[in-house]
Amino acid sequence: MGKRIVIAGGGTGGHIFPAIAIANALKKLDPTVEILFIGARGKMEMEKVPQAGYQIEGLDIAGFNRSSLIKNISLPFKLVKSFFQVRSIFKRFRPDAAIGVGGYSSFPVLRLAQQKGIPTYLHESNSFAGKSNQLLGKNATRIFVATDGMEKFFPAEKILVTGNPVRANIVNSTVSREEAISFFGLDPAKTTILSIGGSLGAKSINEAVEAGLPMLEQNGLQLVWQTGKPFAERGKQAARGKTGFWVDEFISQMDYAYAAADIIISRAGAMAIAEICVVKKPAVLVPYPFAAEDHQTINAGRLVEKGAALMVKDAAAKTDLVNTVVALAKNEAQQQELKNKIASLAVTNADEVIAKNII
Repeated sequence: MGKRIVIAGGGTGGHIFPAIAIANALKKLDPTVEILFIGARGKMEMEKVPQAGYQIEGLDIAGFNRSSLIKNISLPFKLVKSFFQVRSIFKRFRPDAAIGVGGYSSFPVLRLAQQKGIPTYLHESNSFAGKSNQLLGKNATRIFVATDGMEKFFPAEKILVTGNPVRANIVNSTVSREEAISFFGLDPAKTTILSIGGSLGAKSINEAVEAGLPMLEQNGLQLVWQTGKPFAERGKQAARGKTGFWVDEFISQMDYAYAAADIIISRAGAMAIAEICVVKKPAVLVPYPFAAEDHQTINAGRLVEKGAALMVKDAAAKTDLVNTVVALAKNEAQQQELKNKIASLAVTNADEVIAKNII
């Protein structure tokens, strides 16, 4: 019988898709491995993980709500309940190892695994480690990180710099620009902007793009726009009657979206940046300013310092974002320079390195 491994975490695509990439790499390395995901009920992992062909169990857990302290009253009860749920899952599944990728469900799963002496592995995708991962790192077997300089958060002897796992369909994509443009029903002769605010959308990016649609149209630019669910109707309404704009709440075929794109607008989450490096596209990054320790601004700043991306602050997005994109679209030399610099930062085998170390 093969090893049994639990993978815990989720909440956003930035946690879920790397977790699936690690699971796929483990199965490729050892087809006898049994994998069980553990996530938070009501979060997107409960849908995306089964779509990838894996079983998932949900916990009744939520994170700390910074905007409304009153909503945190039930948090201790949910945390205690989640520990009992994890205990029950462990009794049934009997894992040989546990992997945490970040998100609400990581903490109770890995904490219980450590209490039971089960080997635990962490993947920290950002340049600034979250509090849960810092606590778990003290007793982790191995800690996989995206960048160097993480000794300030974790024991140095446990760290392995691997980069961030990128979905195999993006790393190995053979989709041509022509196929991708046709997929979205757009014009191959026009420069294509891809706007992605993360799997849940980004209000400031969406509002800036909405306000800038006439400017994009006037400059002969077309758009593939992932709005996230909350902004989907408003985005579709804004684009109604205009040509050259594809709008939806979520893009399932991101390999096609990246292949279609000449310029990318994106948040600066670690996974978004990892994918943009792999697809080698010029990007304008709008960091989410309320991420823990403002790590997205740190992520984006590192690329800007290397001449690998442009950055527009969140507060300035409505006035500056579309202007920056239009100016970049008119400057082919700058686009080429950004492509060359960002391509040099690409990591394509992080999932394999992580899987080998775990097995």
